[in-house]
Amino acid sequence: MLKIAVSYWMHDPAARDAHILRKGLTRNFIDLEGIAEVICSRTSSQLQAVTQIYHSTFGTHLENDIKLQIFGDSQKILLAYISKQRYEGMEVDREMAAKDAKALYKAGEKRLGTDEKVFVQIFSERSRAHLVAINTCYHDMYGGSLKKAVKKETSGLFKTALLTILQCAENPAKYFAKMLYKAMKGLGTFDTRLIRVIVTRVEIDMQYIKAEYRKKYNKSLNDAVHSETSGHYRTFLLSLLGPNH
Repeated sequence: MLKIAVSYWMHDPAARDAHILRKGLTRNFIDLEGIAEVICSRTSSQLQAVTQIYHSTFGTHLENDIKLQIFGDSQKILLAYISKQRYEGMEVDREMAAKDAKALYKAGEKRLGTDEKVFVQIFSERSRAHLVAINTCYHDMYGGSLKKAVKKETSGLFKTALLTILQCAENPAKYFAKMLYKAMKGLGTFDTRLIRVIVTRVEIDMQYIKAEYRKKYNKSLNDAVHSETSGHYRTFLLSLLGPNH
């Protein structure tokens, strides 16, 4: 595990994501959750850099590898999320957000079955700020949360991808704190997830993740990692996490 963590850490963030995706897409056991996490938690400009590095490093397009290994609606949302350019600012058109909330309601909770196309289009094309506004409109108009609607109307990797997009629009640090908690709870530790999240977020928002972790689980992330790991592997992860504030 130490070897994997160090090998990821040696790259810059975009190359790191490219290597994680390549590994997740070409092993005997395809790491669907890892692929959804990396793709659906990144901005469109980050993904642009990842796809370029993926192609120059591995001589194949990320989209082609996804088409070979992932199918159906899950494939559609991942391909759309990689290829679409999304606005990354904070401005929101409230009228448009209300229209999107209505479209999602009509495509999901209002009808028998789900019109996945509408979910793919809105979740892959709208900015994070806009998705947060859609969520508010959805709640105001229909009394329930968009997150609950996604959980009810979708399943499998498609559901995971949509929920990741939505949670990262609202609060990425809270989403990653939850992923770290899930990696360490119960018997044994899901080391690939633990490494992936720590190594990829340390230069981006780790201080926020640590704060969210403490707030939600009443324990510091450093203490949790310390109790779930050992040896040089533990030392390396804790050195990445920095001081235990």
